[in-house]
Amino acid sequence: MSESKASKNKELLWQSRFSEPFDEEALKFSSSVEVDWQLYKDDIQGSIAHVTMLGEEGIISEEEATQIIAGLQDIEQEFDNGKIDLDWRLEDIHTVIENRLKEKIGDVAGKVHSGRSRNDQVATDTRLYLHRTISDLKSALNDLNQTLYNRAESHQDVIMFGYTHLQRAQPILISHYYLAYLEMFLRDIERLDDLYKRVNRSALGAAAFAGSSLPLNINRTASLLGFESPFRNSTDAISDRDIIIEFISACSIIMMHLSRFAEDVILWSSEEFKYLQLSDSFSTGSSIMPQKKNADIAELVRGKTGRVYGDLMNILTIMKGLPLSYNRDMQEDKPPLFDAAKSTLDSVRIFNRLIQNTTINRERLKALTEKDMSLATEIAEYLVEKNIPFRDAHRITGKIVTYALEHQTSLPDMSLDVYKTFSSVIESDIYAALTPESSVNRKKSQGSTSPASVKQQLAWHKAKLSQS
Repeated sequence: MSESKASKNKELLWQSRFSEPFDEEALKFSSSVEVDWQLYKDDIQGSIAHVTMLGEEGIISEEEATQIIAGLQDIEQEFDNGKIDLDWRLEDIHTVIENRLKEKIGDVAGKVHSGRSRNDQVATDTRLYLHRTISDLKSALNDLNQTLYNRAESHQDVIMFGYTHLQRAQPILISHYYLAYLEMFLRDIERLDDLYKRVNRSALGAAAFAGSSLPLNINRTASLLGFESPFRNSTDAISDRDIIIEFISACSIIMMHLSRFAEDVILWSSEEFKYLQLSDSFSTGSSIMPQKKNADIAELVRGKTGRVYGDLMNILTIMKGLPLSYNRDMQEDKPPLFDAAKSTLDSVRIFNRLIQNTTINRERLKALTEKDMSLATEIAEYLVEKNIPFRDAHRITGKIVTYALEHQTSLPDMSLDVYKTFSSVIESDIYAALTPESSVNRKKSQGSTSPASVKQQLAWHKAKLSQS
């Protein structure tokens, strides 16, 4: 090992007990600077709160606290301006910052760690990171929901097929479709809100895992960092990674919702469906087939869903067999956390823009829904209104559909005489039920696809979005 590399090793925070420098390959293997540098703002924020408290409690002098805080603020500016050397030999972002602080203000920098371990430091950094990441993700979801609301509001006159088993089922308003996804993403926001309650607890003061003999004011540091409360159990505070697991789980559900939506976009933009048109600015072509217009952005969102699922399995597997309290395995929690957060946030934001840049093919949907067998349920419910038991009505309607298919005719085009061969209760008023418009208008149940129900849903979501 060169002298410069050896000197770097001597600056590791934990090495005072050892007589030999840490093996360079072992250090390289264990270094996390290339990953955890993303926590630099959180780490500096946590250190400033900790030092503020140390000064107030007389554990260090107020002059020392002021000097340390000024140094930390300068270092944050250096990070922001790209002037910090992220040398992997300094092991992690915490060592990078503390060593740089010592270079700037001398030995007084060593007092920053009074009553604090890297264990409670990292746990606090992670919670601060989740504070802002949850806020960013909620904001992106609210933006997407606003887009869905706008689309629903502006397409209240458009009828499309609703599907079950990927088969045409019944006509619905496309507004109803958009509002269904809005409900899903609203629940995603509610999950993040609920998670935030568990994230919103400070770990500072837990030290390595048993607490500290110094008179630390953990309520003060919690307050300074914007946490609702400090930890209740010091061992749990530093060994808990539930909040990471729960966050990535929430991200996985968000991505699942996006992936289902993306699948619809991919199918519906194809030549076979042609329900919608993608903007050229959100489509790609083929390197060999000039006619192609591919829904690559939707496909990438669908693909990244598997990546986030992998992040969830990653952290679950890391944590599944760890004894209390801290184990170095837990250093590996950052890659899946950061990857899931970035993948999900990026996906929500780009999918929002994708949806904003799609055009519904109104004329094609109108032509398709007017003559389709998806109106068959209207016949069954018409018969129920004529006092026919539903099971009998279902059987009669099935025979009517079979006849229409065999004779290559649509339900609205069948004559009344033909209808009467299936049931004598059928009269000319059946034709009023055999339009897509009638199908959606006749819905009476709460939360249905009827225009009146959709208007109620829109009013509710408008009020909800105004509160976000």
